[in-house]
Amino acid sequence: MRLQAAAVKLGYGERTVVDGLDLVVEPGTVTAIIGPNGCGKSTLLRALGRLLKPRGGEVLLDGKRIDRIPTREVAKVLGLLPQAPTAPEGLTVADLVVRGRHPHQTWYRQWSSDDEAAVSEALAMTGLADLAERPLDELSGGQRQRAWISMALAQGTDLLLLDEPTTFLDLAHQVEVLELVRRLHQAADRTIVMVLHDLNLAARYADRLVAMREGRVIIAGAPHEVLTEELLREVFELDAKVITDPVAGTPLVIPIGPHR
Repeated sequence: MRLQAAAVKLGYGERTVVDGLDLVVEPGTVTAIIGPNGCGKSTLLRALGRLLKPRGGEVLLDGKRIDRIPTREVAKVLGLLPQAPTAPEGLTVADLVVRGRHPHQTWYRQWSSDDEAAVSEALAMTGLADLAERPLDELSGGQRQRAWISMALAQGTDLLLLDEPTTFLDLAHQVEVLELVRRLHQAADRTIVMVLHDLNLAARYADRLVAMREGRVIIAGAPHEVLTEELLREVFELDAKVITDPVAGTPLVIPIGPHR
């Protein structure tokens, strides 16, 4: 296993958000973490990405405690795209993607042809090569999100963590970004973990779903195992019908109303 949370306890200040959580990220899969607002999804992702140190338990990367691995070494194998990232005004797409190579730079190893190739490949994979010199603030929401994913790709990692990559995007751009995630997974067998709110998109684009409520994992498994009418009542307090998506063959949630 590449990434694992073992009995982790997470929180901010005096508030505990996650307590005693266990999770194994299966290699070579796309995993979507789902659950109601405030259940600890993004907090868990921050801990998996070494941005938040557990108060108890441990996060393991390749069998080692992630908080004991130097930041630069973690960044060589794990890329993290936080929720609503920001960049300095006027920064171009190419400038942003170049930053993904920083973990590979040292005083004795400066910019090289390998770095140039990694940046070019990242731009090509996300379809942004023709927009490399455009400022980020001139791009559409979907293009900007692809630029941030390009930066994570330029790190050369095979583990990607994406915190709500479709936030603030319209439906067409949400599908555009998730189609990109699927291509990245298929092209290089990358392991991807993402937090998503849209249950139907999560079911369509993820191999595994992790359903959380109140800081706990309720169930983890294939979409058809997780997205049941009983689970929707328990986790989301939602009455719904679950049918088969006529396009993808995955579960499709039809909301009825709040469960009372």
